Amino acid sequence: MPQLSVVIITFNEEKNIARCLESVKEIADEIVVLDSFSKDRTKEICASFGVKFYEHAFDGHIQQKNRAITYASHPHILSLDADEALDETLKNSILEVKKNWTHDGYYMNRLTNYCGHWVKHCNWYPDTKMRLWDSRKGSWTGINPHDKYELKEGDKNTKHIKGDILHYSYYTQEDHYKQVEYFTNIASKAFVEAGKKAPFYKLIANPIAKFIDHYLLHLGFLDGKAGYLISKISAYATYLKYKKIRDIYKQQALAK
Repeated sequence: MPQLSVVIITFNEEKNIARCLESVKEIADEIVVLDSFSKDRTKEICASFGVKFYEHAFDGHIQQKNRAITYASHPHILSLDADEALDETLKNSILEVKKNWTHDGYYMNRLTNYCGHWVKHCNWYPDTKMRLWDSRKGSWTGINPHDKYELKEGDKNTKHIKGDILHYSYYTQEDHYKQVEYFTNIASKAFVEAGKKAPFYKLIANPIAKFIDHYLLHLGFLDGKAGYLISKISAYATYLKYKKIRDIYKQQALAK
C-alpha cells in the first residue's frame, strides 16, 4: 500500500485549517503544510495536529504548490487548500485507492459553500479537480492565480472517484469582493507577462457573457440569492480583470 502525503499551502488560515486537517488525519501518512509566514494562529493550530510545517515567502500559487510537494516524503500526493475538507464518501474513496493505486491521477468533485449555502449550480458544481496523484507524473501549471495539475502524459491514465471536496469559500459578500480584488491583481499581471491582450470589446462583452453563463445557462437562479450574487460578482471580476490589464498596458506605454 503506498504511503500518502497530504500537502497544503497556507496564509492566515486560522479560520479554516483545523477543519481541513481534521478531515485528512485518518487517511494521511504525513501532512505537509507550507506557510507564507502567517500572522495569525495558523502555525499554532498546525502544531497541535503534528504536521510537518515549513515556511517560505509566497511567490505565486503555482510556484508555492510545486514547492510544497518537494517537502513531501512520499510521491503519492493529496493536495488541498486550507479552506477545503473531505466528505466521508471521498475519505473512503481515497482509502480504497490507497489499497489499489492503479492510475496516475484521480479526479474528484468539489462542492462550494457560499455564505452558508451549498452551491449546486452557477458552473460551481461539480467543479471537478485532480487532487490525488503520483507527483512523479506531473506538476502544477496554469496562469496565477488559477492553477491546475497536469500529468506529463495527459489524461490517459486517470479516474474519477466518488465523494466531494467541501470548499468553504466565502463567509460574507465582503470576503468575495476582497478576493476578487486580490485575484484580479494577480491575474492581470500574469496575463500581461504572458503577452495576452485585453481589447475593449472584452471589457463589455465578457462580463455580460459571464453573468449569462453562470445565472442562466448554468441555472444559477436555482441557487437563489447566492446564485445571483455569485453570477453578479463573477461578472464584475471579469470586468475588473480586463480593466486592470488595459491599465497596465497604458502605464507601460506612458513609461516609454
